[in-house]
Amino acid sequence: MRLSRVALILLVLLGWSLPALLVPSAVQAEEKWKQTYEGVKPGTWYLGVRAGFTPLTQELRRNTDTDVGHLLNFQAMYAVNKWLFLGMMIEWERHSVDQERPSLNLGHLDTVSVLPTLELRPFRVGPISPYANMSFGVNVNGFGEDRGNIGNTTISPSNNFAWRLGWGADYALTEQLALNVEMAYKRNDGHVTIGNVRSDDWNASSFGFLVGVRLFFF
Repeated sequence: MRLSRVALILLVLLGWSLPALLVPSAVQAEEKWKQTYEGVKPGTWYLGVRAGFTPLTQELRRNTDTDVGHLLNFQAMYAVNKWLFLGMMIEWERHSVDQERPSLNLGHLDTVSVLPTLELRPFRVGPISPYANMSFGVNVNGFGEDRGNIGNTTISPSNNFAWRLGWGADYALTEQLALNVEMAYKRNDGHVTIGNVRSDDWNASSFGFLVGVRLFFF
């Protein structure tokens, strides 16, 4: 009988305390996903390392086929105010290039883009911080010829003006570490010299899809 009374008392106490336990949890969950317009603390630095893949937006030139390339991206950015970062981005990509008719591997195209960048972060939703960025700089292009297929013929793409527009989001794992995903368009439109003949039929503009991490310093 005494055990039954004790059990009844415990059940009553649990019934009274359960709402008190659940309400703070619900409030905390709501607070976690609350949208804010605070942005970031001015003076914050972050370093980013991402990798991914990059298809060209069109044919590199007539009668060529280009594979989906590899992509590496490095960033160093500084928050000048709550919503705006300024900094530098360096991006490398490589594409294998084939001639379609007759079928022939020509080699691979390498591009290193040096990109002063500005990034806007208008708001946060809990741990998620969406953003957009824009970069202007230079594309340094080089071509590694397949000598077994094209002999001593040289393929020399021009260096050219780079313009990049990206959008993505960070997911904060801790106060200092965030997962990052980003998609971007990059202009890489110039000319090429094949042998001693210049051609303007050369456009290596691309879409990039990146996943990586960012480390924040306050």
